Amino acid sequence: MDQIKDNFQALCLARNIELSEKQLEQYELYFKELVSWNEKMNLTGITERSEVYLKHFYDSLTLSQYVDFTKVESIADIGSGAGFPGIPLKICFPHLKLMIVDSLNKRIQFLQHVVDTLELQDVQLIHGRAEDVARQAGIRDSFDLVTARAVARLAVLNEFCLPFVKTGGIFAAMKGTDLKEEVKEAARSLKELKGKMKASYHFQLPQENADRHIIIIEKVGDTPKKYPRKAGTPLKSPIM
Repeated sequence: MDQIKDNFQALCLARNIELSEKQLEQYELYFKELVSWNEKMNLTGITERSEVYLKHFYDSLTLSQYVDFTKVESIADIGSGAGFPGIPLKICFPHLKLMIVDSLNKRIQFLQHVVDTLELQDVQLIHGRAEDVARQAGIRDSFDLVTARAVARLAVLNEFCLPFVKTGGIFAAMKGTDLKEEVKEAARSLKELKGKMKASYHFQLPQENADRHIIIIEKVGDTPKKYPRKAGTPLKSPIM
């Protein structure tokens, strides 16, 4: 009996997420590779198996409670780090065309290894800064869903992520902290980048009772040509 796997499966079922044996095997392989590579490079501070399943895998899948993934074909995960939430979502929803952008090539190498090991299809891994990648033809203004998990403050995230979203698509920011102040200070960046606040959700991770917040932003027009600004500028000088 595998209590951790059973617990993960039960949590998912409670959210109407049914996982096949193959998908459960993929999560387990992902966990093993994460821990193995983490000994050589800093991917995550969370390595206990039960915590990886809850705080990385399940936490990533909570987005599916607030976004209808049957209507999402393409997803971009910006600043994905060790692959969260993009890879857990791809395992759960194999139809997704996933693009991951990360500025550290070592992390991209790890993610390529994970994609190959798990035999995932339709995954594009890009080493680069979000501000540069978002200007590429075929990538800019093209994704149904763009997400980022605990990467930066919302005013900065808007400039990192909204340029990737197609008009009518959504950007979902996944955060731990209370977002009232961040939402206020992000008002101007939303307007500038053609985003419109659609919804804000607050919930707690089971067992942990740790706070989680998901902000859903709709893209209402194409990204103005001057955005995103030069790499590094959004962090140093957010649109506020």
